[in-house]
Amino acid sequence: MQELEWCGLQLQADDAYARLGAYFSAPVRPRPLTGARWVVASEQAAALLDWPAQLLNQPQLLALVAGQSLFAGIEPLAMVYAGHQFGGYTPQLGDGRGQLLAQLRNRKGELWDLHLKGAGLTPFSRDGDGCAVLRSSIREFLASEHLAALGIPTSRALAVVDSDMPVRRELTETAATLLRLARSHVRFGHFEFFYYTRQYTQLHQLMDYVLEQHYPECQAADNPMQAMFAAISQRTAELLAGWQAYGFCHGVMNTDNMSIVGETLDYGPFAFLERYQPSYVCNSSDIGGRYAFNRQVEMAEWNLTALGQTFTGRVELDALRDTLTAFTPLQQALYEQRMRARLGLEGEQAGDQTLIERLLRILQTAELDYNGFFRQLSEADAIEQLLPLAGACVVPADLQQWLQDWWSRAMPAGRDGSQRQQAMQAVNPLYVLRNALIQETIEAARQQDYAPVQHLHQLMSSPFVAVAGCEHYAQPTAPERQGWPLSCSS
Repeated sequence: MQELEWCGLQLQADDAYARLGAYFSAPVRPRPLTGARWVVASEQAAALLDWPAQLLNQPQLLALVAGQSLFAGIEPLAMVYAGHQFGGYTPQLGDGRGQLLAQLRNRKGELWDLHLKGAGLTPFSRDGDGCAVLRSSIREFLASEHLAALGIPTSRALAVVDSDMPVRRELTETAATLLRLARSHVRFGHFEFFYYTRQYTQLHQLMDYVLEQHYPECQAADNPMQAMFAAISQRTAELLAGWQAYGFCHGVMNTDNMSIVGETLDYGPFAFLERYQPSYVCNSSDIGGRYAFNRQVEMAEWNLTALGQTFTGRVELDALRDTLTAFTPLQQALYEQRMRARLGLEGEQAGDQTLIERLLRILQTAELDYNGFFRQLSEADAIEQLLPLAGACVVPADLQQWLQDWWSRAMPAGRDGSQRQQAMQAVNPLYVLRNALIQETIEAARQQDYAPVQHLHQLMSSPFVAVAGCEHYAQPTAPERQGWPLSCSS
């Protein structure tokens, strides 16, 4: 542990990952941005480090995020890892444009990685330029903070900085950097790299590191590695339950984008469902639909199977298979728990799964706005307020019957209606991070107008509470602007 003073703060630095040694990373230095400008920052993310809100307008932090300065005595690192990308194994990937600036412990003793994206070339950049563009940095910032507000495990975004430096993608854009926080940046692909290169000593060293830092509760088990793999599976099931319940499409569920601590990691071409389209594919590069919304649970299990292969030297095959067999039923149970909360259902009853499945079929056929429908349910204080929905629906009889069945289940005799409304509105967002809204802020930011992205960040960080004058942000996207696939370009 190292104490250091920075920007008037006393920081507790812990080089836990660096202590693993040279096999795991390479020393790097950020490329400084020129003409660096603040775009947006998150007080909520800063609070995770015990950093005060007033720090977010300090020049020292701007210099850190822009790659112009470093923490004294801490050398940034680029991690090495591998991964299965769209089902095919790539033997070496690594941080091609990201750098682990430091690992800091907050007052609770929690370890946080500070990772700078868009920091320039590293030994793992391959044919890339090491840069990130403003567009992708804004998208990841907004999505990270919105998922956190929804209670979905995720890496966090502390700040985005724009610059005058040109970067060529499909068009010429400006380079930007994003300072990301995460409990860990270790991915499934880290384990794969050492397993497939037969560096078993390093693989076991990495496993022990993850056990000690992130799964200490597993150390007392008869087989700590077996317990840790089961815990990783559990956290991944919890993550997928959140994604599926809120209609979040990740877009690139490669094993190098799967966090070993079960957080949403590496936002590329993500989207939230607007209309309920189970087979929706948000990534224009995903021609075969491998990562379609309704395949995300299957792909998570596939990725866990790939990770399980790396545990075979320390865990019996039958134990690994048992954990993998239990994954989908566990995810389904956690998903239904989330959905019952969204529907305002108290307790658990035998017909709940059928009620949920019926609703999803109706939403798909009627092409109703997915998250907007749940918010409408939460705001109604009488069944009569909801029945007109059926009149505007292509399956009016089915929806009317469903609404009546839902009301009977959600409002049994004696239940307080205002308490149900309050409970539902606490988990059903009024504001959802729609891609059209993000694009509006990106277009403004390209003109160096950063107020729209700052405003959208504030709304999406408190998405359950109505703000006067913000009705536009609660409306569904126009049909002709929905469902546009996005590229992996960033």
